[in-house]
Amino acid sequence: MAILGLTTPQVAAADQPVAGVSAKADKNTKAIAAAKPRSVARAGNVCGTGYKLYKAEQLPDSRRFATLFVYVKGDNPGSNNAPTCAILDNNLGSAKWMKIKLCSNWTADGCDSDSGVFSQYAGPVYRARGGCGTVTALMKNSTSDSVYIVDRKTDSTNCN
Repeated sequence: MAILGLTTPQVAAADQPVAGVSAKADKNTKAIAAAKPRSVARAGNVCGTGYKLYKAEQLPDSRRFATLFVYVKGDNPGSNNAPTCAILDNNLGSAKWMKIKLCSNWTADGCDSDSGVFSQYAGPVYRARGGCGTVTALMKNSTSDSVYIVDRKTDSTNCN
């Protein structure tokens, strides 16, 4: 193209996906957000406007079969009242049975879950008062398989 006096356009920084990351996100989450900004932005877009990444966790470990994303609204994600969204991202490139479950710290609010065979992600799941609750991420090769390749239950936000 240079022969014709044309140049290829440069990708501006403003054109890159920007994921809102909570100021209270831990070091591991911030590292994942820096390394995988497109994944973080896509998952955040699924949750909707106003959610910021609070937790990202590679599951079951650095092999990263899946990534758990937890997003919160507001400046106090550790609050019991923080609106919360969770997604389990499938990083294997083939459909797997997956389940994501987000439970509120408020017993009366209960849990929201999504499960099935997914090639991209399970969720999103929401709790209006999901801060200080729990999130469970499960993945196995098929519905009938009895062995989980991902089996993680953790706090949705750190409330200590």
